[in-house]
Amino acid sequence: MHITTSQQPALELGFGDYTCNWGVHVCGLYETEAERDEIIMGFLSQGDRVGDLQFYCPAERSIEDFKAAYVRQFPELASHLDDPARFQLYSARALYYPEGTFSPWAMDAGLEAFYQKSQRESTRNIRATAEMVWALEAIPGIEHLMVYESRLNYFIPGKPWISICLYNLNKFSGMMIMKVLQTHPYTISGGIITENPYYQPPDQWLAQYAPQFLSQRA
Repeated sequence: MHITTSQQPALELGFGDYTCNWGVHVCGLYETEAERDEIIMGFLSQGDRVGDLQFYCPAERSIEDFKAAYVRQFPELASHLDDPARFQLYSARALYYPEGTFSPWAMDAGLEAFYQKSQRESTRNIRATAEMVWALEAIPGIEHLMVYESRLNYFIPGKPWISICLYNLNKFSGMMIMKVLQTHPYTISGGIITENPYYQPPDQWLAQYAPQFLSQRA
């Protein structure tokens, strides 16, 4: 089933027989490890098979545990995990707060630098996904997490990029999940991808909740 998410070329998501278009920001909502892994393993292995760049941040398990699970499920792809042209794996700290503080501005700059480097030799399709439970820790600046999520909707459209941000419904509050829904134009829930009626474009969301971050678009 195809879900039209932009005017860009289509990709296979790798789960549920879904296709969508590049240039989209999605939240994945799950309650069990099996639900989480259906998304992650399908999404990344499909990209791996067709030569996309996988950009992944595990948080409910270590990078080593992810690699072991990936090899068990896809032994024919095992050698790809250590190829930086296919996989870029980051801990939550290394990706989101390497200096100890979370900053939406730093995330804007870091993702743009990553994107420009990835495109230097040729166009690369990028599949990004992250488990967001790290954000439940008492990290300085984490109150601006949804600012970052909203601003991703400036960064991603028009690029050969898809991001799936994974939120565990058993760990995040209902209030937090509502903010997640407000900042992601599409959702995956129960294995089904849909357009999100609660989504607010970044100009609208930031003007209401964080006007100091409205300027300086990525």
